[in-house]
Amino acid sequence: MNKLISRHILHDMQLLYITDTDREVTGLCIIPSGMEADFTKEHRSVQPLAECKLIGDDYPGDYFGGLSMKYSQSTFKLHFYDQRVINTDKETIIKTFLRSDSGIGIEHTVTHKDGRGYITVSAEFINNSDIPVTLEMLSSFAVCGISPFSDGAGENTMLLHRLRGKWSMEGRLVTESFEDLLLEDCWCFANSFDLRFGQVGSMPVKDHFPFAAVEDTANGIIWGVQMEAPASWQIEVTRCDYSACISGGIADRELGHWTKTVVPGESFCGSSAVLSVCMGNIDDISSRLTAAQEDALNVPASEEDLPVIFNEYCTTWGNPSHENISGILDAVKGMGIDYFVIDCGWYKKDGVPWYCSMGDYIPSNKLFPEGIDKTAALIRSHGMKAGIWFEFETVGKEADAYKNTEHMLKRDGIVFTTKNRRFWDMNDTWVKSYLKERVIDFLKNNGFSYIKIDYNETIGIGCDNRDSLGEGLRLNMAATEEFFREIRREIPDIIIENCASGGNRLEPSFMAISSMASFSDAHECVEIPIIAANLHRAVLPRQSQIWCVIRKSDSARRINYSLSAAFLGRLCLSGDVTELTDMQTDAIKSGIAFYKKAVTFIKSGKSEIIRSMNKSYRHPEGWQAVLRKNGSGALLVLHTFKNACSEIRIPLGGNYKITEMYPKVNAKISNGSIIIRPDGDFCGMGIILE
Repeated sequence: MNKLISRHILHDMQLLYITDTDREVTGLCIIPSGMEADFTKEHRSVQPLAECKLIGDDYPGDYFGGLSMKYSQSTFKLHFYDQRVINTDKETIIKTFLRSDSGIGIEHTVTHKDGRGYITVSAEFINNSDIPVTLEMLSSFAVCGISPFSDGAGENTMLLHRLRGKWSMEGRLVTESFEDLLLEDCWCFANSFDLRFGQVGSMPVKDHFPFAAVEDTANGIIWGVQMEAPASWQIEVTRCDYSACISGGIADRELGHWTKTVVPGESFCGSSAVLSVCMGNIDDISSRLTAAQEDALNVPASEEDLPVIFNEYCTTWGNPSHENISGILDAVKGMGIDYFVIDCGWYKKDGVPWYCSMGDYIPSNKLFPEGIDKTAALIRSHGMKAGIWFEFETVGKEADAYKNTEHMLKRDGIVFTTKNRRFWDMNDTWVKSYLKERVIDFLKNNGFSYIKIDYNETIGIGCDNRDSLGEGLRLNMAATEEFFREIRREIPDIIIENCASGGNRLEPSFMAISSMASFSDAHECVEIPIIAANLHRAVLPRQSQIWCVIRKSDSARRINYSLSAAFLGRLCLSGDVTELTDMQTDAIKSGIAFYKKAVTFIKSGKSEIIRSMNKSYRHPEGWQAVLRKNGSGALLVLHTFKNACSEIRIPLGGNYKITEMYPKVNAKISNGSIIIRPDGDFCGMGIILE
């Protein structure tokens, strides 16, 4: 029998805490406010709001082995004990306490900021027993009862949305039916089925983003989650009867090689997750989830106007020097650029590629004969903040530091080595001191106020640790994030760019300690606007730095295409700027001028992605538009691909007028829609509407 413990209205969401009194299991259901759901209907069980699995527990059976570590003995021994609600002027906190007779407990915390359409959830495991226990799995969140509005199992109406990614193809939305995922109900409910997915390693979005949404298309309701996940993580969608449960946390022993011993009197808290529910679609729920990143922003004052960046990587390709930077600075004078970043290679030895040299971080005397401080001063004399690239977690095989193996991560007692790199133990005291000198003191002493932090390899399942490889990985990534914070403490106004081979760290915890992130390594590919639009569902556009690489062979149409893609986030210019014609330079200046007018929409708003295109990113056909609205109007960014149609009609959902365009295009508004006649294939444009 299901019994309602408590109901909480948080903005436009209802949180329902329900106990199955027969099984003594307490679960959390979330539905839109103003709606009623019957959780007593047949074949709708309550699923635990927190899950843990201890070494020594019996395994659940019913073919769950290797599929999931849910439904352990320890989980079902945790019973509802108490709930406390704390209200302040700005937020509501709901703490739910579960405990077992043995002294094991979980403190489950929901935090809601007033007026926001999301909640933050975490779970802290507490050992008040008299013996050490070892966790094999701990969930950070679990929401059950999906969907309470369906008749039966909601056949043919339930969808799972996930964001996939690989190098230079980040953020692809993959939508699958429950039927295709084998998440249909079983004929006799004898066996549950679990879909467990995630990412293993120190590049947390290299395959899946820590994001999922479940949509009930029959009733127009969608649930979503985005997890903090600097290291290995997992999300599970479980079907045991007519309703489904979505849960997740640190990647468990089976997926992430993770165990953690908790001694008596101690506790352990996993990563937090942001949850939401609403009437709407994937763009609606994504906007609510990324709003949590907006609330977590902590950026220098210089970031408020979303300054334009120039990064010389696609100009020098890892060969920066005082001489070529001087030429670039002269070429970009008057373009409206605010930050100038020296990318990789400034430290390299003669004849050694940049990706084999990092680790010592001593500027090359050949490339910077008068010292790199002189180059930073030259950048500042042109009215720009000086930035520089580091990949401080790894060491290249040709660096002297490569031999300091006692301070590096190990697996099975052997120094962890990949093709070109080894990895510092970021918790090692010597390493912390070394990196303070080579990174933080370097930035201070040479006048740099911007750091691009790259990361071009993954640790995989983890590194040696007394608990497990996965725990070693988790602790190392926590130390990396702490070093990000140390940089900011030492240099409060520094701009931090989070880069990991482009976009492999686009997750909330890294975004919260960065001013912005590199969106991708698709430096000058035709798929740039597609990837940039995808990422509106995962990160704030104001933090998504988009490459705009201009080549001397580019036509005006190609320049417009590249610049317009950068209107979907932060504009980062690069390329053959010392070899451009007046026409090309004028096109860039016009594009940057439009970008600065569009900043108000890039900074805040809600995005709708509209596409009529094939599936290929590398060979796109059709067109794409992103309509981003806020209270003052809207920004429309449109790109055509191969075989684009001659007329594109986009409903605006309101009365608007065109106030700005880049470039000038054939566009008009009629009957609540904007009608655009694009100038052929592979053209791009930005339109500001009021």
